[in-house]
Amino acid sequence: MPTISQLEYILAVHETGHFGRAAALAGVSQPTLSTQIQKVEAELGLTIFDRQAKPIAVTPPGRALIEHAQVVIDAHRNLLRHAAGHFEAPAGELVLGVIPTLAPYVLPWFLRRFASEYPSITLEVLERPTDELVAEINRGHVDAAILSTPLDEGALEERVLFYDPFYLYSHPEEPLMRAAEVDVDSLDPRKLWLLEDGHCVRAQVTSFCGLQEREHLGSVRFAGGSLETICRLIDASEGYTLIPETCAQTLSKDVRACCVRAFSGGVPTREISLVHHRRSWKVDLIEVLEVVVRAGIPRVLASVEPDEDMILPVR
Repeated sequence: MPTISQLEYILAVHETGHFGRAAALAGVSQPTLSTQIQKVEAELGLTIFDRQAKPIAVTPPGRALIEHAQVVIDAHRNLLRHAAGHFEAPAGELVLGVIPTLAPYVLPWFLRRFASEYPSITLEVLERPTDELVAEINRGHVDAAILSTPLDEGALEERVLFYDPFYLYSHPEEPLMRAAEVDVDSLDPRKLWLLEDGHCVRAQVTSFCGLQEREHLGSVRFAGGSLETICRLIDASEGYTLIPETCAQTLSKDVRACCVRAFSGGVPTREISLVHHRRSWKVDLIEVLEVVVRAGIPRVLASVEPDEDMILPVR
């Protein structure tokens, strides 16, 4: 009879389509994972994966086995979750990734409370761009991440936390700041400051503004990942950028009045989610984290109901 670990190895290969990535996700060596799956195949007298296919394909008998394996694993995890809830506090290590355009604003909402309420959970926080975090989740090096979604990554589960509207942040002497709202078509691409490549906010801004990547601010090139830096550069020179509500909340009332404007028409918005691998072994800890994060979300963001057509793409 296959063991729970063997079934989890099979599901990991099915999800990742790759023995190496599945081994990294499971925290074992590739030879160990391959050997255990071969033992199951020998014991049951069937081939689960077509190893000659690129990418690895599931055979018809393997597909039936995987469906049953998923039921067994889900039942096993529910049993462990029930037992843990009755007999001991959550404990372990959790590696959390956060993208740079969220980290300075979102982390203060929940870190202190999480450490206070769950001292038995060691939380390691990494600040990385989206694509790096997605790759690290798939490799099993990061357990969960707070990211802009949707990602369209079949192996990942996205738990939507809130929606984050975008506003224009501008030098106060820009002519368009005379109006209460700004028409996106009135923006001059030469005056628009953008984050460097690799940051999802850059892709979201260029998408909303209908820009081509070759368009930029005059003779200035800026390569950085900090919205704070861009805002300070605008204050000292000219131009504008887009900032999310999470960032705008840190501004004083006077600065918001002179430098921040809403857009006329639809409100551009980014979706923010807690993301983890569907086959994660740490779902219990991730769910504990999710509860604490949700409790810290400011009411103004928790109540946002976006226009589906205005949720900006991540890539």
